Amino acid sequence: MMECGSVGQRRDYALRFALYASRITPPASRVYNPPMRLGIIIVDHGSRKADSNRLLEEVAAAFSRRFADRYPIVEPAHMELAEPSIATAYARCAQRGAERIVVIPYFLGPGRHWTEDIPRLTAEAAAQFPQTRCHVTATLGIDDLILDLLDKRIRHCIENDYLCEQCRGTPRSGEERAP
Repeated sequence: MMECGSVGQRRDYALRFALYASRITPPASRVYNPPMRLGIIIVDHGSRKADSNRLLEEVAAAFSRRFADRYPIVEPAHMELAEPSIATAYARCAQRGAERIVVIPYFLGPGRHWTEDIPRLTAEAAAQFPQTRCHVTATLGIDDLILDLLDKRIRHCIENDYLCEQCRGTPRSGEERAP
């Protein structure tokens, strides 16, 4: 019977293979860490209503907390009508050390804002920081998670007999109104 080598030789081979494999296959903790320091900007349209603008800031803060190990630099931005603007958020990312800045439109569909306005505003901001590179992602679009969220909202209405705390007494509730 032929032997494949001593136990010591097989162990040495296994260690060398593991070292080699670790060089070509990044560990799970490195999968989301690109070679360039990454900044994230979550951008919505912007509103004249402060509550609406505050909502995006809460989304960005929640995203930052949840994914802090992947994306340590996260900033909110409004395309227009309110601060922080894309330019302001881009500058904050660059000042925090981001070399690549990914702009995520907090929009459902790929309208003119996604095809023209956000890329233009991002490019204008990026021109002030030539050491950075930028990218605008796709919009939220159709995704199973969006479909699940729609179902969640519908179930909330049903479970609250269509009169939840957010809609009761407003035109959204569909309550009968006196003539």
